[in-house]
Amino acid sequence: MGRFLKILTTVLSVLTVVGGGGVFWGYSQFKGSGPLADGVTVIIKRGSGAKAIARDLHQAGVLSGPWVLRVAARMSAGGPLKAGEYAFPPAISPEGVLRTLQGGKTVVRRATFAEGLTTAEILSQLALTEGLMGIVTAVPAEGALLPETYHFSYGDKRQAIVGRMSASLRDQLADLWAKRAPGLPLDSPRDALILASIVERETARPAERPRIAQVFLNRLAKGMRLQSDPTVVYGLTKRQRPLSRPLTIADLKVPSPFNTYLIGGLPPSPICNPGSASLESVLRPAQSEELYFVADGTGGHVFAKTLKEHNLNVAKWRKIRTERKNDRKKSQ
Repeated sequence: MGRFLKILTTVLSVLTVVGGGGVFWGYSQFKGSGPLADGVTVIIKRGSGAKAIARDLHQAGVLSGPWVLRVAARMSAGGPLKAGEYAFPPAISPEGVLRTLQGGKTVVRRATFAEGLTTAEILSQLALTEGLMGIVTAVPAEGALLPETYHFSYGDKRQAIVGRMSASLRDQLADLWAKRAPGLPLDSPRDALILASIVERETARPAERPRIAQVFLNRLAKGMRLQSDPTVVYGLTKRQRPLSRPLTIADLKVPSPFNTYLIGGLPPSPICNPGSASLESVLRPAQSEELYFVADGTGGHVFAKTLKEHNLNVAKWRKIRTERKNDRKKSQ
């Protein structure tokens, strides 16, 4: 009997030592550097359990083996492993992987929408944006979206991005309307939005926007027609595409609720989605008495207070345009 107890004690001692060594080895594996040589991005699908996640990360080279993360996830009180897109740095330890997945520190993606796009163009860009899911079922009106850079995570809904763009536009417009310059010939924030969309399409130069806005405001105050080419283009293209040719004199005579050569005041809706700078330009314009502007041949515009001065500027622009056309013919 004494011999049996001695043998049992020896066996238990060995198991204790072996078990303790196993725990120490497992702990060192959990804390130690992983096998990843270069950073990698891995998408953890929704509904994946710890077993499937550990397997996928092992296959992606993030983990030496799947079992350490599985055991650690089961024993940890840090919460469940969360789905999403994760960027893992080189040599990240299983502990680092666990903390990343429990914390939901997913990759932040971004989508940038240029000022002046139509709603149709923005929706087309959204449809091609990788990482977003679903379709846009509630199509917003023209001018209802604020173009800028929006951050999102893999798996976010396209409709949710549209909702954020709409909310940003409403907030921005409300804030600028409350701070607008006194005496503007605009009856509502929607009027400001419509005019801002025209300003947006008239120039790509930020410095010109407040000045162009003031020209249109001056014309509205005097009851003059806006005579804006981009509004004519919008009416001709049915709001879906850019015009693939130069605007003609005949185009200016085509009846349309957007043809500001034929109608008085503002068109019935925005012609694009203006950016913050154009909205601000309309509600806090430059101070001037100018009523006209025309292209100057360098990508900008030249302004005038009188029709006589404007006609001289138009003649100069037509001469520049003719010379360029002749130069192109000679080079062909």
